[in-house]
Amino acid sequence: MHRYLPAGLLACVLLAGAGAASASDSLRVGSRVLVVGDSAATVADLLGKPSHKSHRSAARSGSRRGKHVRVVSRDAERGEQWQYRRDGRVVVVTLVDGRVSDIDERSR
Repeated sequence: MHRYLPAGLLACVLLAGAGAASASDSLRVGSRVLVVGDSAATVADLLGKPSHKSHRSAARSGSRRGKHVRVVSRDAERGEQWQYRRDGRVVVVTLVDGRVSDIDERSR
């Protein structure tokens, strides 16, 4: 009976994370794979025109008076996010200097 415990535990852990957002360094698009480091042209070739584009800016937290400021790297400040709707999910591709730096897949 104990030999099935690790497999059951693994299944529970995998199912628990299935509905959450997941950041990844790759995304399968048909028979091809988009990976961190690919160019913006590759993103457009694989996924097409994004449904929404936005620029990242330094994030602030805390009061409006700026007492608490979360430090964000210079690369993240220059980043641009391209958002796509795919198969009932939202995929956000972050580009820094024309290259993919992050791929985030979220359920709606």
